[in-house]
Order: sequence, then structure tokens, then C-alpha cells
Amino acid sequence: MQRENNNLEDDVAVGSSRYKELFDNFDKLDSLTKRLVMALSTKSPDPTVKTQPSQELYYKASAKYFSEILANPSKLIENQVKYYRSTLENWTSIQNEILSKSTNDNKKASNNTDQGWDENLYFKLIKQHYTISSNIIEETIDDLDGLSKSDKKQISFFTKQMIEFFSPSNFLGTNPEALTQALETNGKSLVDGLENLVTDVENSTGDLTVSLTDTQAFEVGENLAITEGRVIFRNDLFELIHYKPSTETVSKTPLLIVPPWINKFYNLDLQPKNSFVKFAVEQGISTFIISWVNPGKEHTEVDFTDYIVEGFFESSKVVRAITEQEKINCIGYCIGGTLLATALSYLCKKNENFVNSATFFTTLTDFEDPGDLSLFITDEYLDEINRQIEKVGYMEGSFLAQTFSFLRSNDLVYGPAVRSYLMGKKPPRFDLLYWNGDSTNLPGKMALEYLNKFYKENQLSKGKLTLMGERLSLKYIDIPIFVVATHTDHIAPWRSSFYGLNKSSGNKRFVLAGSGHIAGIINPAYSKKYGYWTNSKPFSVPDDWFKTADRHEGSWWPYWSTWIKARSSSHEKAYVPGSHEDYPSLGLAPGKYVMKNYK
Repeated sequence: MQRENNNLEDDVAVGSSRYKELFDNFDKLDSLTKRLVMALSTKSPDPTVKTQPSQELYYKASAKYFSEILANPSKLIENQVKYYRSTLENWTSIQNEILSKSTNDNKKASNNTDQGWDENLYFKLIKQHYTISSNIIEETIDDLDGLSKSDKKQISFFTKQMIEFFSPSNFLGTNPEALTQALETNGKSLVDGLENLVTDVENSTGDLTVSLTDTQAFEVGENLAITEGRVIFRNDLFELIHYKPSTETVSKTPLLIVPPWINKFYNLDLQPKNSFVKFAVEQGISTFIISWVNPGKEHTEVDFTDYIVEGFFESSKVVRAITEQEKINCIGYCIGGTLLATALSYLCKKNENFVNSATFFTTLTDFEDPGDLSLFITDEYLDEINRQIEKVGYMEGSFLAQTFSFLRSNDLVYGPAVRSYLMGKKPPRFDLLYWNGDSTNLPGKMALEYLNKFYKENQLSKGKLTLMGERLSLKYIDIPIFVVATHTDHIAPWRSSFYGLNKSSGNKRFVLAGSGHIAGIINPAYSKKYGYWTNSKPFSVPDDWFKTADRHEGSWWPYWSTWIKARSSSHEKAYVPGSHEDYPSLGLAPGKYVMKNYK
């Protein structure tokens, strides 16, 4: 009896402790809610500088949808009947499962949220009903025949955004994992989640951005972008970094990397374990990289030609002077690749080419089908960008960051929000996501020129682009090129990347890497992930190339290394960066420009 009393007292003590913890967490939630309200009241975005398309864009898309629906009501009625039938079948199936269970199983199924989406019949009903509704909505869009291809694509995209937003996993009351976490932690997960939300709001500049990674875990120059090198040239547009060789000899033909200026260069030099720059240096390649400035209002009038002349041409001149070589090898990444292809078209046409070979990472030169980004290259969207540029002089990095995030909303918006705000988990330590959040602005004139001449009018691929007094075409590029596209790229679709660069007239080597725009490129040599495809046969249709391509495991980096070494001439004794009398060291890598931010 005494033992039973002791056990009873222990249970009461435990229950009392959990009860107190629960109410303490309620008090914390109340305090955090007040803090959230205060933060929201002081974080109103500037209505004249928007980081999202205007409502007019959505209104016009909706109007086109309803106009088509009213013109073809039979298809709407047919899908509505299908919806009713599927809903009834789902409800009947769930009822049958309830009736087939014993009373004890029934109670267990209805009370234990930990059983998740499929075992708990309440959540199973919600999940299946959401799936049915989503499928019917998407089928309704697919069945619309009277819309143009662009209108249908736009409506499909916005519809997908709506469907993903209303996923039951995004809400506490319909997410069994979040509810279980809340019960098991006595509400602490909700406290932690609200703390994460408040922190994100307080750190925002008006529009909420979900933290994707632990920003305190990384620092540029400390544990990111730490490959040893020197800044050996600087102008108003870029710094040039020369990396210290790690081999006794280096190739005579140097390598100049032209990264995108939509983000900062150091995704190619994250940590030593996944640094492409470090890999290139270890291959005995004399390596240079451009670090573009993060532009402000003073760069408003900088255009695409300036990036070629003051950026690529100037950096190439310095590299050739330091290495005393007439020819260099180049890599262009994303818009850096578009710039490289444009510059090569000009140089080859003028018979002034100093580039021995060119490698392109996830590069668009034909914008006929630029993927989901085409949804935003509309008059309404461009008008919004125009208004922003008129206000501040440049296209804000946050504008682009939000656009790119919603191209993969489950991965970059809703999924992280659920983990952070509903589950109470801290963002992970992930170097690529840290880099992804370190956004840059775009000069106003260049941004509009790029969106109109390249994305909207596709002038380069059509041979209609005129720059520096010359009408340019991809066919003028007559040097060896190595093209890397990525299989699930949502920014530079691989078929479009291959199709455009296939218009060049030199020898071509194509590689299709697994994964997406960034992860498919930053796939280090030791990695066993993703794999890649190669095909030595020429092609005119990308899918024909893919059908007969060979798949390889692991990283494509060693494959590229073999290719570039064959085009890098003989070796010579390595030299120290910053030792050239005309181009002395201006400071250690990664330099000053990569640290520059505008808020």
C-alpha cells in the first residue's frame, strides 16, 4: 500500500510539474504575441518600393481564367461532378475504415495524433480531400483550350501557388506532426516557433522572409570564401581575385571565372570541402575570379555593355598581363555565362578573340523558353520594376530573392516556415542557403535592358542584338565550349541552355548534371550525389541527345578538369598573387566588394 501511495505521489508530482510547464508556456506565448504585434506595427514596407508584382497582374490572370470558364461551362460542370463523386468516395472509404475497427482501435485512431497522416483517420480524410481538390483544380486549368500558351502557364503557376499555400501541413490544426510535437513538449515547440517568427519579423525590412539557415553559423572570409588569394585589381564595377597556387607548377593558360552579379561570387568558394575554386587551384590551374560590386544608386546608369567592357574585357586584360599569355580560358555562370557568350560573339565577329575556350554553367542564351521566370516577364511586372528603379535607382535584391523563392515555394517558403514556426525547429546550418540569402541589387539600366532585350525579345539568339556598334549572333562563337546544364533547373532550363549554346559554331561538349541550378554545379569531386550525363554525338534536339546519353555516378568536376587541362597549354613555375609590379596586392581575398550590402 505504501508503495502504491508513493507511486501515486510521484505521478501527481509529475503531473503538477507538466501542468506548471504548460501554463508557463502559455504565458510565454502571450508575451511573444505582444512582441509580434509590436514588431508588425513597425515593419510596414514602403508602398512605393514593392518586392512583389502588383495585384493587377493577379487580377488580369484571374479575369482570363473566368472568361475562359464562362465560355466553356461544360468542362467546369464536368470537373465539378468529378469532384463531388471523388469527395463522396473518399468520405465513404473513411467511414468504412472507421466501422471496420474495434472500439479500442477507434479511440486510439481518433485521439493519437502521432499516428500521422495515414493512420489517423481524421488526418487521412483531410489529406485525401486536399489531394482530390488539388487534382481537380489542376485538371480544370489543363482543360482550358482557349488560352494562349503564356496565359495558361501564368494561370497554372498562380494556381499552384494557391494550392501549395492551402496545404493542410501549413496550418497547426491540420498538421498531425506539429500537434504531436506541441503535446509532447507541453507547448514548448509552439513557443519556440513563435520566437522564430518574431525574430524573422524583427529582422525583416517590411516583407516577411522565412529564415532558411542559421545566419550566425557563417561569416564570409572566416568560414566561407576562404581559399587563399589576393585582390589584385579594383574598379567601380568589380574586384579581381588571383588565387594562390597550391601546386609547384601551374598551367600557362590561366582561367578567368565570370560569376553572375545577381548573387555574390562565393557560391563557387563556399567551404574547402565544396569549393570549386579550391578544386581548380588544386588541378594546377592558374585561377582568377571576378567579384562584382553590389550596386547602389550610384550605379543606376550602368548597362549590360559596361559589364562587358569595364568588367569582362578589363579583367581579361589584367589576367593576360599578369600571366603574359595572349589567350585565356573562361567560365561563365548563369548571367555571367550570358555575358561571356555575348562578349565572345562580339570578339569572334571582330576577329579580336583572346579566349581559348569557354565553359558555361547553367547559362541561357536562348530565352524562347526561360522556364517559370517567363511568368514574370510581363508588361505589368516590368512596370513594377520600372517604378522601383525610378524610386531607388536599382532593382532590389529582395525583389529577385522572393521571385526565385516562389519558383520553389515548398522548398524555400512553406517547408521552412512549417519547420520553423509550427515545429519550433531552428533553421539548419547550410552554407548554400546562407549564400542564397546574401542577395545583391542590379543596376537599374542594366536590369531593364537584360529583361527586355534578352528575356522578353530574345535578341541574342535571334541574331538581332546590337551592342558596341555590332549586330551579334551566337553563330560567331567558333571556339571550343563546355556546357553544364542541370536536370531540375527552374531558372535556366537545361533544354533551353543546350539549345541556345548549340547555335555556336565551334567544337561543343555538353554535360547534364543532376539536381538544380546551384546544387548541380556545386557538387564536389568526392561527392557520390546526383550524377551526370554525357554524349559525344552532335545533336539538334536536346531530348534526342538525352535518349542516347551515358549516365555517370558522382561529380562532373573531374570530367571537366580533363577537358580544361587539354586546353591549358604546358606548365610553368607557380607565381605569387600580387607580386606583379603593375598589379600589386590590394588586400586579401575575398576582398571588400563581397562584404558590401544595401538595406
